[in-house]
Amino acid sequence: MSGNIGGLSAPRAGGIPAMVAEMRDCEQCGISFVPRREHARFCSPRCRAAWNREHAGDLKAGTSALEWSITAMSDTTERLSRMTAEDRPRAFAVISEAVWWVTIVDATLVRHHIEAYDRVMARHTPAERQRVEENLAGLRFVRNRIGGEADLAEFVQPGDSGPDPGDGQITGWKWRPVREPKLASLPPRGQPWEMTRYRAYHAQLAGHTLGQTFTRAAAFLKLAAADAPALTNASPQRDEVLPSSSSP
Repeated sequence: MSGNIGGLSAPRAGGIPAMVAEMRDCEQCGISFVPRREHARFCSPRCRAAWNREHAGDLKAGTSALEWSITAMSDTTERLSRMTAEDRPRAFAVISEAVWWVTIVDATLVRHHIEAYDRVMARHTPAERQRVEENLAGLRFVRNRIGGEADLAEFVQPGDSGPDPGDGQITGWKWRPVREPKLASLPPRGQPWEMTRYRAYHAQLAGHTLGQTFTRAAAFLKLAAADAPALTNASPQRDEVLPSSSSP
């Protein structure tokens, strides 16, 4: 059901963000399929794996990209958790970095390790999957907007304190509700994808703290990366539990 946040009408968002009704041809086998992401190129993990075997450099690059992007994401979200509101320009720079690295890790996992991504997603309840999917889609919306015409300050409401009164941490800052994006500059095929991301932003980010958003996103992505075969053998990690919706 739609709600009202900060005077703006939040879009209806029931269930996991739906795939946009679009058909395209798999680059490996040629069959038509409905993509899960805007830039999907293959109909299945099997076709992605087959393509990777024929282009070994891409597979190695994907494993390397995941390793260094996970490290960068972890370092950035850790810095964000320690940062106070005293230096706002630096705080906004770290928030922007965190958005970037979370979306990079997410895209790398979907492109190169979709089986691990789906296995970890399937371990959670439908409600948890909805929160994770919409959380990540909402961050992709922020990334797209601040990479173009919008400023990060349009999305973040600074506050004087974090989750605990008086601590002054920026993890207590909240995402602002924002108006529908103007889509005229996007190609027709990309417009429904951006609207799906916008609805996810309102469902899981607007009105919630940065701490909630990045904690949930990083927890899921670390689990998925740990489950990826290329990384599992090299650096096994202990099991982690996704934070509940009330976690900071």
